[in-house]
Amino acid sequence: MATTQSNPQERTARELLTQGRPLFLGVDGEGAAHYWDSYEFAVAVVKTDGEAEKVVLAETPFETLSDWCEYTRGERGWDVGPHVGGSLVGDLVRGVEA
Repeated sequence: MATTQSNPQERTARELLTQGRPLFLGVDGEGAAHYWDSYEFAVAVVKTDGEAEKVVLAETPFETLSDWCEYTRGERGWDVGPHVGGSLVGDLVRGVEA
């Protein structure tokens, strides 16, 4: 029987966020993984060394997940992703923004 194991960054994100399975957004140019929690409207940013922070968008100048992704693109760039738009994620973002 196959098992699915999360990577260390995902496990750290799960500890920070309410949602049991946060949505993987991508990896920024500094190697930090970003995970989205739609319940809290927050992003967990987990660096490769395990250091992590939860960013609640309501406490920032960023009103939407798209704004966060654009901010990250400008500050750090994206090595992987962001996986936002054009799918269930896009539907989620549009639903939250409505």
